[in-house]
Amino acid sequence: MLLASLSPAARDEIQRLLYGPCEPSFVSALHKALAAGGRPDASAAGTGRGEQLLRRLGALGEVLPSGHDPFVDPARLAAAQAWAAVADPPLCLAALVHHVLCRGSMAHLSDEPDRLAPEMAALRAGRAKGVYLITEAGQANSHLATRTRAVFDPVGGGFVLHTPDPDAAKFASAGTLDVPQTGVVLARLFTGETDRGVFAFVVPLTHDKGLLPGIEVSSPIGLGALPLDYVQVRFHHVRVPYAHWLSDGARIGGDGAFHDPAGSPEQRLQRTLRVGQGLWACMPAIAAATSRQSAVQAVNYARQRRTQGRLAPGVPLLSYRAQQRVVLGALADAFALTCAAHGAREVWTQSLSAPAPAESGEAMSFTPWAAVSRPLAAYKAVAVRMAARVTADCQHRCGVSGHLDMNRLAAYHGFHHAFDAAGGDSQLILYDIGRALVEQGPVAAEPDPPPLDPPVTSPRWWSAVLRRHQEELTRRLARRRDAGAATPFDAWNPLLEEAGLLGGTYATRLVAQDLAQTLDETQDRTLAQALAPLAALHGVTSAHRWAGPLLTLGTLRPQDVEALPAVADRLCDAVLPHLPLLTEAFSHPDDIAAAPLTATDYNAALETTLTWTRAETA
Repeated sequence: MLLASLSPAARDEIQRLLYGPCEPSFVSALHKALAAGGRPDASAAGTGRGEQLLRRLGALGEVLPSGHDPFVDPARLAAAQAWAAVADPPLCLAALVHHVLCRGSMAHLSDEPDRLAPEMAALRAGRAKGVYLITEAGQANSHLATRTRAVFDPVGGGFVLHTPDPDAAKFASAGTLDVPQTGVVLARLFTGETDRGVFAFVVPLTHDKGLLPGIEVSSPIGLGALPLDYVQVRFHHVRVPYAHWLSDGARIGGDGAFHDPAGSPEQRLQRTLRVGQGLWACMPAIAAATSRQSAVQAVNYARQRRTQGRLAPGVPLLSYRAQQRVVLGALADAFALTCAAHGAREVWTQSLSAPAPAESGEAMSFTPWAAVSRPLAAYKAVAVRMAARVTADCQHRCGVSGHLDMNRLAAYHGFHHAFDAAGGDSQLILYDIGRALVEQGPVAAEPDPPPLDPPVTSPRWWSAVLRRHQEELTRRLARRRDAGAATPFDAWNPLLEEAGLLGGTYATRLVAQDLAQTLDETQDRTLAQALAPLAALHGVTSAHRWAGPLLTLGTLRPQDVEALPAVADRLCDAVLPHLPLLTEAFSHPDDIAAAPLTATDYNAALETTLTWTRAETA
């Protein structure tokens, strides 16, 4: 146990690196809650899948701070989601919807949360499953044009929720019909015939005997990468009490007059959707945890697996440079995501204490997400894409073993690959960010840009490269946008891919900056010596991956790119002596990440999972 040999200060730094300000006692309680819950087993006597899911959601709720607000401790919430993802990705998705989107909406958008206390208590304790119903199945960008209607009833004092046509049906994980489900439904509020914008409403969907009146669901819709109980949902004149309107400061007076501090339907949508910041802020922690576990498994496999290739029969896979660059590069990317998790959580923590924005926010275009929070939307997009690539690379480098369900790499990859579209489409987010960076004003060009500093082996080099690249790409896009197009569509339609590249540069730079800052703040010398080459390796391998765009704009010269593989090899050599410490620190407990690929002897661990059948002799 190398961690035990470190100084207490070094162990504290590793704890903060992985979990921020969470106390070790919380991590221990989280471990116990997830290990005790086990994985869902539909064959368990007398227990349905829905009941098992509720128990596991309740167990996570118990380790979060008491009370109705799940956002009161962002570090604990992010850590709980991250551990859930490593243990069971579908549980993580259910918990994100349940604890972040559903409970979070109730706690932060209700003007009278005490009147929702029974519903929030049931969700926290796992007596009901939370569902978030936002996406409508019949059109693209449905978040910008919600068509489900909630009409104010001045006589009854509540609202009537209705799906106007089949295209407005909601797509959601609401098909768990054997347990109570409480939905937070986004609908367009009408008073009289006037559209007041999109608000959230708390709507019971099912009880323990099935659907409630007025709720209609489709047959199940399979989604293997994120396996939950997906259906389409329609509402048929469902009555919603006034207290179940998550009004966020808006009100309807006794005379029917409508008042909304948001000031406009566009700002109202942004305010209603700001609960999504919690999901985006948790996603880098989730991506970091699954990427760390994937990289640990790939490194473990490469150290043990001996190849019979004719170049050097019998040597372990990790002896090959091609294998080192990928699996050690995956470990480096996982470290970068770990640092980004801190950056995202800090942005979200600050936003929670800030007042709701007045009508002066960023304009919406393809999605509302970048306008709600540009940095957090960017963190979400870059984190899921990095994690999808890391887990796919690790899966590929473990051969057939990487594709076995028991090793979970396929589940980790499927989760993040599917989340590229879920939780706010990443490509649309990056389009919006790139467009907004150009629209906010020009970047002055340097007449004679100096050579890049610091050197390529510094953890700060990649951040400096991205800064220069972002500035030049912004200037180039501004020139092309101003080339005389008649309408905004004509101007931006041919530039969207470059706008997406600019948005991706911005998001990737956030990660690079967080990585460099983490190294600057690392005080223990032994730990810093282990992390510095890992941080630099992330930058060098990322630059090699970005070689095409960097060469196109002249951010790097051909000779710079040509030298990167040799630099990566030197950095791999610097990382190798620290691998035992890094893999021990980055791995999760065996009963959380139960997979043969984590074992000291992979072949023996796989053998213990097998039973054998032999034909009887005649």
